[in-house]
Amino acid sequence: MALYPEIEPYDRGMLDVGDGNHVYWEVCGNPEGKPAVVLHGGPGSGCTPGFRRYFDPAAYRIVLLDQRGAGRSTPRASAYETDMSVNTTAHLIADLELLRRRLGIERWLVWGVSWRSALGLRYAQTHPGVVSELVLTGIATGSDPEVALLTRGLGKIFPEAFARFLAELPEDARDGDLAAACHRLIESPDPRVRARAARAWTDWETAIVPAPPRSVPRYEDPEFRMGFARTVTHYFGNDHFMGEGNDEGVVLRDAPLLKGIPGTLVQGSLDFGNLLGTAWRLHRAWPDSELTLVDEAGHDAGAAGVVDLLVAATDKYARR
Repeated sequence: MALYPEIEPYDRGMLDVGDGNHVYWEVCGNPEGKPAVVLHGGPGSGCTPGFRRYFDPAAYRIVLLDQRGAGRSTPRASAYETDMSVNTTAHLIADLELLRRRLGIERWLVWGVSWRSALGLRYAQTHPGVVSELVLTGIATGSDPEVALLTRGLGKIFPEAFARFLAELPEDARDGDLAAACHRLIESPDPRVRARAARAWTDWETAIVPAPPRSVPRYEDPEFRMGFARTVTHYFGNDHFMGEGNDEGVVLRDAPLLKGIPGTLVQGSLDFGNLLGTAWRLHRAWPDSELTLVDEAGHDAGAAGVVDLLVAATDKYARR
């Protein structure tokens, strides 16, 4: 099952969400169709036109947005003077609600990839009445064990790349929270220190991609690299702003709150998040979900097999 053809937005704008932030949004597809909102990964990567193609444009009213600091939203996280204290999970959820009301949408399907599957899950847990279904891939819940795996745990699997990453961090910080240590460097007033730290982070993220392609062209853009690394380490180094209890996983703990919301979980079998059984544990705690593992696919919504299942899911939910 192929992606749907490329389409262009019929409406777009910049939403004033407060705190000096303006969030870019766009709508495409059928103005009278079933509403769906796309949450991009990262955190901090921004939406791309390809995300529009996972939905039948005749059946869906497709909403995409760049979350605070990302993509076309302003101010950008790549700018040193941007205040990251007003970029938290609670802020992003409030932004979603503001946009939903701005567009006059009562309920919408939530589509999330990578870490923003955690945002989609938390949004559904705190606002279950406005989420009709969830379609998620590259499953993450933002728990502390997941961060520990992606920073220190995978060092045993990629020791050479891990040694290079550690070498960029202060020696007295190498036994602690590595994401927080990297973020402190990215917040340095010295632009050279910030640039080296951002490069160190994206080099590490590239090294741990478990399946081809093992390169991310956007990481070669210094502005994107800085904004992405700053945002990721900001969230990773602050418990994803999930509140108390994230040492075991707030989203997994509150999975029963998803009762009654249908969900489709598509997970690559080579995604290292599987080492913690996150997708399986979420599925077990959420009876209304369906989980499918895709052999030879990693942490990539565009992988063969993953695309087919994601499109099949949105097609199915279009008929609900």
